[in-house]
Order: sequence, then C-alpha cells, then structure tokens
Amino acid sequence: MALAVVAATVPLAASATASTAPGDAALSAYFDQRLDWRSCDDGGAAECADVEVPLDYSRPDGKTIRIAVSRIKAGEPSERHGVLLMNPGGPGGSGLTLPATMLKKGVIPDSVRRRFDLIGFDPRGVGRSAPVNCGLTKQELSLNGPVYRPETFDKDVSRARTMAQKCQDKNSGVLPHITTRNTARDMDVIRGALGERKISYLGVSYGTYLGAVFTQMFPERADRFVLDSALDPGRVWRGFSQDRAQDAERAFTRWTQWTAERHATYGLGDTPDKVRERFWALFNRPAPNPVHDFVSGSPSVFYDVKEAAKSIAGLDTAAGPTGLAPATGSSGEPAAGPSAASGATDNLYSAYWSVMCADSDSWPRDPEQYRRDAALDKQNNPLSEGSASNINACAFWPKATEPTTVVDNTASALIVNNEWDSQTPLAGATGLHKAMKGSRMVTVQDGVGHGVYGTNPCAGDAVNTYLTTGRLPEKNLNCRSTG
Repeated sequence: MALAVVAATVPLAASATASTAPGDAALSAYFDQRLDWRSCDDGGAAECADVEVPLDYSRPDGKTIRIAVSRIKAGEPSERHGVLLMNPGGPGGSGLTLPATMLKKGVIPDSVRRRFDLIGFDPRGVGRSAPVNCGLTKQELSLNGPVYRPETFDKDVSRARTMAQKCQDKNSGVLPHITTRNTARDMDVIRGALGERKISYLGVSYGTYLGAVFTQMFPERADRFVLDSALDPGRVWRGFSQDRAQDAERAFTRWTQWTAERHATYGLGDTPDKVRERFWALFNRPAPNPVHDFVSGSPSVFYDVKEAAKSIAGLDTAAGPTGLAPATGSSGEPAAGPSAASGATDNLYSAYWSVMCADSDSWPRDPEQYRRDAALDKQNNPLSEGSASNINACAFWPKATEPTTVVDNTASALIVNNEWDSQTPLAGATGLHKAMKGSRMVTVQDGVGHGVYGTNPCAGDAVNTYLTTGRLPEKNLNCRSTG
C-alpha cells in the first residue's frame, strides 16, 4: 500500500501569529492552521486532530500530508506551563495513544499532569500519519542485516535489494522525506498550530535522537527535554548497530563472571573462562541447536544475567550430550526495534527502514564493503555474528537528501539511562550528554532494561522535578537499581 499523499483540507489561516518566528513566512499558513479537535476513537479522555504539513519542506506549496495528534489538557489550567510532546521510540513507533497509556500506567504523576497538555502524535510515515507500507514478507520483517556467512552473502545482497525496491515501488517519491529532520520540522509545525512559543518533550529510545535533532534545528523553541534511554547522535545509524554489538560482548563478559560465582546453581563452570568455554561449546553444536537459536541475532539476552544463566543451563540439559533437542527459544530477532513475534506490522518495519536509510548519507553502496565489514565484525563481536555490519536495504535506498544532523548545542535536557540497557547502551547516553553541553545525566547503576522513567523512583524524581520546575540537577546523578 502506497503512502497516501493527501490534498490540503485542514483550514489554514492567512497571517502569521506570535507562534511564528522570523524566516517562517513560507510556512506561516501551516503554523497558524486551525485544528479540528474531536474525541479520539478509543473513547478515552484524549481528543484528536490532524495537523497538515508539507511532504517536502523545501517545497511548502507542494503536496501535503497529515500528522495525527492527540491531546490531554493540563489537569489544572491555573498551573499550566505548556505542552509536553512525546515519542515512544522506534523509529516506527506510534505515539498517538502514548499520553493516555502513560497516565493509565501511573508513569506520569499528578504534579506533571497538572502543568502540561500531554501531546501524542504518530510521526510521518507511521500509524495514522500517512503510513508507508512496503509489502514485506514475514522473512523480511527484520532490522539489522542477517548474520554473516560467506556462503549466503549473495542471497543477503539479493534480499536487501528486493526490500529496497519494494519500498520504492510502493512509496514512489515519498521515501526521501521520511526522516528524523522532517519529523522534527513536523513537531515545530505542531507547536505553531497549538499556539505555543516552545515545546517540552519526553522521548524514549529513538525518541531521544528525535529530541536531540529538534534542539539542534530549533534551539529557541525547545523548553524542557527529557531523553530516556539515549542514542549517541554521532553514531547514527550504522555505527549505532555496531556499537550495540560491541556492548553485547561487554555484557557477555559480565555474565560469565556472574554465572561462575553461581556454578552450584547453574553448572556452567566455576570460573569465567570455563563458563565462556562451555557456552561456545553449546553454541557451536550442529543444528538443530537450541542454544544457538536462543542467542543468534539477539545477544541482548546476556544483559539479564539471571535469566540468561537459567535459560542456557536449561537448554543445555534439554539438549543432552549431542545437542539434538528440538530448536526452541529466540527467533533471532535483534533486541532493538520491532519484533514480528510481538505483533509488529509491515508499517512499523517499513517506517523503521525508511528513517534509518534516509537519515544518513553515509551508508555504503558497494556490497563488497559490507562483506568485508561483516567478516571483521563477526571476528571481533562473535555473539552478533556480523549482523550489525552485514548488508541491508539501505545499501540500495534512494540517496539521502540531507546530511546527517550534527548535534552540538547547549540546550537544556535531562538524559536518563540504565547502566545495562541492551537496546541503547550506556555509552550512547554518554555520547549524547557530550553533544548536548547544557544537559545533565542520570545513570541507574546496575539498572537493567530499556526505559527508565516510571521504573526507578530516584530517576523519576529527577525527571519530575525538572519537568515541573525547569531545574536540572546541579550535577550528574547516579541512582541505584531497585530491581
């Protein structure tokens, strides 16, 4: 199904208002559009509207698309500070129902609820915002390149080329415009359409990069930005995948130490070296191999040391001396992003690749470079088997229309991250903190899992204080894990 490019139907005002900055004349009608708020389809407290934006911001008088937006008004109008936009990550994640979901789960306390209109939205290309769909098969619903094997590399190249061609055929003329920079521009149009001079923001995972790009492009319009489980903006996107593969090896080393100390429980070895040796003996057994299936393509299992030890010990027992138990466990899906097993849709994967490929002009175009890089990556980071560097659809994607955003600013932001986050390693948050020199960082020591806000009271207090008062901690903070 192709992206639906719609004609302008949202009423646009003719003159600029206070929400429009100098130099925005070409976009003034978008900033000043009147939004038609209505009850959302879910029957909850949120109201929904469509915000019209240009498909191509270099041609604001050209084709337009609609961005689906939701709003839950501030609980106490007399205390209202402004609007808090939210993004759940991805790229490709729908955020339209995020405010209602976070309120329902008790993540957002009343102190924040009273002060902000909570704003959710589906980024362009996602959900109800002119979705891209590539018609991918179940076998093509994947994120990184496949694990690298010399004998299957030619098939990997063919698969990557086919995926890219499908997306181009079904979304002609659209793919170059599904980018983080354009989503940041959409956020600024949402700001103007809401009549606000600035926005505050809560972004998780990929949403931290989106937030960082917004602060770089529109620093004077960024208020209080919370970036939860962060990416290093200097490593998007191929470098991010490679960094995650490297960090998985660090987690594996930690796991061997933890498991060796509990040899009496798991029986995998009484020293880290013995645990390591036992694991690789299990991993390299002939197929069908349940240990290999459990770990392959998803080395993030080792961040949760207890679950990894219990699972591998159990699979070892099930396999017996020949390792010929039926294959079970992980489907090999990488840790970050959507999973076919979790009900992810073609749109989610199509939007993921659209942003990943169009965001950066640095994707190699020569398949042989991917072959060399994947072979070296597999040698250096064996758990990931070269998947982080292997060829993917971006090698054949339409060339990016803009360079990758360089984030280097002094915008106010609070960055929070677990020490052992498998999807956004701590090094990524450190990199973002260095790039955003006006930020503070909260690290949850020994924290495991993806997403901090709502899971750690210490970090949550820092976030809520910042959102309600605008005051960042005087210095970077360390919180202890409560898990």
